[in-house]
Amino acid sequence: MANESSADAPWPVHAISTRLRDYIARLGSVWVEGQIVQFNRRAGMAFGVLRDLAENVALDIAVPADAILGLEITPGARVVVNGKVEFWPKQGRISLKAREIRLAGEGQLLAQLEALKRKLAAEGLFDQSRKRPLPFAPALIGLITGRDSAAERDVVQVTSRRWPAARFAIRNTLVQGPAAAGQVMAALAELDADRAVEVIVIARGGGSLEDLLPFSDEALVRAVAASHTPVVSAIGHEPDSPILDLVADLRAATPTDAGKRIVPDHGQESALVEGALAAARRAIHAFLGREAERLAACRTRPVLRDPTWIVQNRAAEVASLAADGRHGIGRRLQSAGAELTALVARLGALSPQGTLERGYALVTRDGKLVTDASQVHDADRLRVRVARGSFPVSVVGLKP
Repeated sequence: MANESSADAPWPVHAISTRLRDYIARLGSVWVEGQIVQFNRRAGMAFGVLRDLAENVALDIAVPADAILGLEITPGARVVVNGKVEFWPKQGRISLKAREIRLAGEGQLLAQLEALKRKLAAEGLFDQSRKRPLPFAPALIGLITGRDSAAERDVVQVTSRRWPAARFAIRNTLVQGPAAAGQVMAALAELDADRAVEVIVIARGGGSLEDLLPFSDEALVRAVAASHTPVVSAIGHEPDSPILDLVADLRAATPTDAGKRIVPDHGQESALVEGALAAARRAIHAFLGREAERLAACRTRPVLRDPTWIVQNRAAEVASLAADGRHGIGRRLQSAGAELTALVARLGALSPQGTLERGYALVTRDGKLVTDASQVHDADRLRVRVARGSFPVSVVGLKP
């Protein structure tokens, strides 16, 4: 194909496309900086539009999914892309097929911070179980902040107004720049070694992401995690969130908020104490009133009105029971006497003595009762027992 075109020998459209494709192919791999306008992920790829930072010019980009792993790329992010420019003849469209993409400027810092957060979170440094409770009313508060800063003034004034007894051990350090993290760590170590310090507040006013970078320093974050004293992070304003916020035992939205949260409010606590005392007094008075009523009720009982009442009442009962007993015993004795008389009469009727009383006698020979005449011989000595007494007799003239 001729290099020159004319009205008599014009180039076909595909010739232009072919020359554009060949020229663009000669560019090879390039690095391009721009701002992401659109960005969508699908089917293992991400597709978006990269806009020039100064001119109103845009370029389509296609990025493999593995090239953006771990990156938070959203519309508006500044990026630096490495890839090869391609021309698509059928659509007449130029696009950039990226091999690598990086966040630029603040985006790069955010990506680095996110990577550090994931690393520390995996180690458990942000776990809620590691958070230590703050003392109720610390007597000595450690404060690390900038010299003559609004953050120092806010923490001290708010805390002192809420709890006048609170005292401060203040360590002024740099709170911005490369040396800030090291100075804050040194102050933290000094306060943590002081056993009188019950809580440590690290405070700074608001600022840009770069200004607050010292409070996302990995060494400082690990030092706070290793501290024996509870640490409160009071960095910047509500939207600011350095990594120190995640590892601290308590995150305060602002230095002023820290002053409110490290001590109770004296007025509120005094009101609570007064309320508790009043409730205790009411409870004691109610208890004493109930006991007084019970005592008065006890005193109205007969035994307390007349202590001898119970004795007299029991004495009458004892006398009645004794009389009943005597009557019962008398009746029993009378009945037993009659029964005994009858038994004696019966016994008398059956007794040998009764027989003797009727004139009969008992004759014994050598202590044995004589019941047969053949038992007696002439000259035997016998003994005769009559109703009243006995006497000996001799047998004489007994015929054989």
